Amino acid sequence: MELDYIENVNGLGENIFRLFDFNKAEAILFRDLLKEMIIEKKQKLDLSQIDFINTTNYNLIFGLFKSDEGILTKDKETFFCILTIEGFIKMINFLEPFCKKESKGYTYLYDIDNPTDLLFSPYAS
Repeated sequence: MELDYIENVNGLGENIFRLFDFNKAEAILFRDLLKEMIIEKKQKLDLSQIDFINTTNYNLIFGLFKSDEGILTKDKETFFCILTIEGFIKMINFLEPFCKKESKGYTYLYDIDNPTDLLFSPYAS
């Protein structure tokens, strides 16, 4: 699984993080990590610490917050995806189809009015 970031993807100041290049087994591992670390243990999930995720140029850390804010950064190297428990439960539900069978589809992992989206796609597009 790869993580990358595209700044100003459409010329309108919108950005996109992509989690891509994965199979069903990695989708299951990712979903299970979110469930365990965020939902059950209420801890942060630092993607740079996950063996099967390549975070070469950027890091994304998932964590709980009192409101759904999406992805934020101060330095454009370390990013934080901050959501409520309910927001992470929705994210896990968005992951489910990729955990049931190999897929060529894609989904956005949250629907928040934020300039940075989070795309989950087995392929880079």
